[in-house]
Amino acid sequence: MLHEHHITVPRTARYHTIGSPGPGTTDLWIACHGYGQLAADFLSKMQALEGEGRLVVAPEALSRYYLEHARGGSHASSPVGATWMTREDREAEIADQIAYLDRLTEHLTIASAPARPSLTVLGFSQGVATMCRWLTHSKYRATRVICWGGVPPDDVLRGHQMGWLRHARLYIVTGSRDEYTSTDRAAEAARGIGALGIEVRLESFTGGHRLDDETLRRIAADQ
Repeated sequence: MLHEHHITVPRTARYHTIGSPGPGTTDLWIACHGYGQLAADFLSKMQALEGEGRLVVAPEALSRYYLEHARGGSHASSPVGATWMTREDREAEIADQIAYLDRLTEHLTIASAPARPSLTVLGFSQGVATMCRWLTHSKYRATRVICWGGVPPDDVLRGHQMGWLRHARLYIVTGSRDEYTSTDRAAEAARGIGALGIEVRLESFTGGHRLDDETLRRIAADQ
C-alpha cells in the first residue's frame, strides 16, 4: 500500500533587486512574476520604478522548468522559466510560498533597519494568486496591493479572507488587449471585492499581457 509523506527541507531561493536595502529605504516593493518567467527578466520590465529610497524586489518561484521540448535530446539551448505552483500537492506548495515570501520580507526589513519602509506588493498573472495567498496568511501588511493581469483567486474570495486589504490601496490593472484577463473580468472582480467593503481602483492601459511603464509610475506616485 502506498503512503504519502512530507518533509520540510532547506531550499536556496533566488531574488533580484533594483536598488539595495539600507537605512535610506523608504519604499519597498515585492513583485511576484508570472508563469514561465524568471525574476531577472521580469524585473527588467520594472526599471521605470527606479528611484531614490525605493527598493524593488522580484523573488523567483522555486520550481523551474524548460520552456521548450528538447531538440536532439538536449536541453542545452532551451529557455528556462519558473512557476509558483501546479495543482499537484497544492497545499504544500502554497505553504512553501508563504514561508518563502515571509522569510524574504523579514530579511529585507532587517537589512533596511532602522528604516521602516512602506510595503507595496505587486503580482503579475500567476503571481497575483501567489501574492494574495501569501498576504492572507502573513503577518506583513502592505499599503498598496497591485493585481496586474490577474484577479484574486476564488479560494481567497470565497473564504472572505480579504481583511489584509482593509487598510491597503488595491489596484487591479489590465491591458486593453490582455488575452488572459479582460477589463470586464477585472470589473466583475472589483464589484465582488467592493461588496466586502473594500475599495478597488481599476487601472487600464493600451496593450496586452505585460507591464506598462506609465501605469507603474502613476501607481507609484499615488501616495
